[in-house]
Amino acid sequence: MTAISSPVRGVLIAFAAYAVFAFSDASIKILHGSVPAYEIAFIGAVFGIAALPFIKARGDSWFDVVRTTNRPLWLLRFVCGAVGAIASIITFTKLPMAEAFCLLFLLPSFVTILSVIFLKEDVRWQRWAAVAVGFAGVLVVLRPGFRELSIGHLAAAIGGLAAAISIVVLRKMGPAEKRLSLYGAALLGTLIVSGVLMIPQFAMPTPYQWLFIASYGLLGAAGNVLLMTAARIAPANLVAPPQYSQMLWAIAFGYLIFDDAIDLPMAGGILLIICSGLLTLARERKRGTPLPRAVVSSDSQAPLATSIDADEAQRKTA
Repeated sequence: MTAISSPVRGVLIAFAAYAVFAFSDASIKILHGSVPAYEIAFIGAVFGIAALPFIKARGDSWFDVVRTTNRPLWLLRFVCGAVGAIASIITFTKLPMAEAFCLLFLLPSFVTILSVIFLKEDVRWQRWAAVAVGFAGVLVVLRPGFRELSIGHLAAAIGGLAAAISIVVLRKMGPAEKRLSLYGAALLGTLIVSGVLMIPQFAMPTPYQWLFIASYGLLGAAGNVLLMTAARIAPANLVAPPQYSQMLWAIAFGYLIFDDAIDLPMAGGILLIICSGLLTLARERKRGTPLPRAVVSSDSQAPLATSIDADEAQRKTA
């Protein structure tokens, strides 16, 4: 018998994974927009290839990166991977880290809305209440009419929506889809789309810039591997909540490195958004709603990147 039970180890690894993601995002912000977002996304995705050997299961073929059981949904994930990667880079470039995270944490609310529209899920008043709390938190943070909004806020909304669509796609595709295919869709989407977009303004990064772009890509890949490891040894509903620990890292980085300030209204809005996400997760756990599998994106953002085994999914849907 091990000294630490598997669920506890899984949760600890999940905390480590989200810490790694936070360091990856900080690497973007340190560049202060000196490298175009498309270029960072492309080079980061190149480094993200390093995760493929860890994602490839025994018996998988390397061609499974492009194979799928549902090509239209795979292509939708391809697009969402690219849009999410580019949007998240713009978000962390333009906004304070804590504000960027709190807007991206609208993901559970987006997932709820999209699940009703596309999956015809029966959503009770408790989940709608959680959505309302989340959007109230956003209004408190943004205070439209009292402060100037920027492209960073728009990018955060787009990034959160792209990630939510990706999660709904995963739920629709089901547990039969291979992780290598899921990761490959987002990876190839980011490589191809950002690769094409970066051509007109490509400039060779300096050694200093290479250091932090490599940090962004490699740490993002490492975070995905850690998160998959956590999801293999702990239930999905235990691996998802630690993502909100990223807010602590964001506040620490903002204070120690970037001179970011958090006023009282923003702190209150952040708490509302976190409560909204946790309420949604708790409600989905109670109702047995399958959470997405352990590969959500090829970039540094892997929100709700939890795992559910195929046999467990079958038991829940039986």
